Amino acid sequence: MAKPNQPRDIKPQTGEEKTSTPANNSLGRIVAINLITTILICTIIFIVNFITTQKLSNKIDTISMSNSDTEQTEEVGEEIERGLIVDMGEFTMNLADVNPRRYLKVNVALELSKTDMERAAFSSAKAPESSGHGAPPPADPMKFIEEEMNQFKPAIRDTIISTLSSKTSDELATVPGKELAKEQIAESVDALFNGEREVMRVSFGQFIMQ
Repeated sequence: MAKPNQPRDIKPQTGEEKTSTPANNSLGRIVAINLITTILICTIIFIVNFITTQKLSNKIDTISMSNSDTEQTEEVGEEIERGLIVDMGEFTMNLADVNPRRYLKVNVALELSKTDMERAAFSSAKAPESSGHGAPPPADPMKFIEEEMNQFKPAIRDTIISTLSSKTSDELATVPGKELAKEQIAESVDALFNGEREVMRVSFGQFIMQ
């Protein structure tokens, strides 16, 4: 019998060639997936490192700025003028409680502002060399202040007693109650100085209620 004619240029495929083609495609896919996964992991690591570095840099800058602000605040704080501390002594008085009767024992101190004359006197006292060797030393400004306070002390003590004795023990037992009493004392004492100086702070020392 005659065999069918086959084209000369077309070679019949063998079994080995048919089975090798799917294996090559699968291997190529695995390599491509591994390559893409590696690129993604490297990209994520780079982004995480970049963000961490930025946060650390910002934190360091924030700490540096905070330290700088603290140093500036301390320098400004050194230039803040301090007032004159006047100890008004100890007070023992009855409170406004009726039943039972209560009394208060307290130490009070006032911090008063300086007048322009006192500021100049303190400045001169801090610079003894400016007076020269033949000039007398500057006068002690505290002596003038003590003389002035001796004149005002009776009126100041009376104001403090009037303010505190009008309070009940319940009012003075709380922090807001004590702060209100300090504000009222400061306002009353300011009125005595008629604007020449003002009360910067009222402090309670020993504070006993019985």
